Amino acid sequence: MSTSPWTRPHDWAEVVLGVVAVLTPLWMQTDTAAMWTLIVLGALVAIDGLASLAMPGLVYGEGIQIVLGALLFVSPWVIGYSGLTGAAWSSWIIGGLTMIAGAAALPVANAAHDRMAGQH
Repeated sequence: MSTSPWTRPHDWAEVVLGVVAVLTPLWMQTDTAAMWTLIVLGALVAIDGLASLAMPGLVYGEGIQIVLGALLFVSPWVIGYSGLTGAAWSSWIIGGLTMIAGAAALPVANAAHDRMAGQH
């Protein structure tokens, strides 16, 4: 478990998942609501992943990832684009993987936070 910035694979996965969500409207059919949902939530996932990479002890960032993943997962039903198969499946898969990555990174972030707190 690394406390060094820019080294945690879970957080890199979150960045990649966010970028894929942002770019999904380029190769999947979307409407305006689906496009902006994927872009905004994807950007937030990527930005939070970058923040977690830069600050390894940032525990709440992993919780935010889980919430963002859940929002991305439910967005096809809530925003109303479940009929756009490619965009909906992208949201479900990316959202699910984001929740898994955030949950997997949570104990790592807690351990990093505890180690960093012990250095004061």
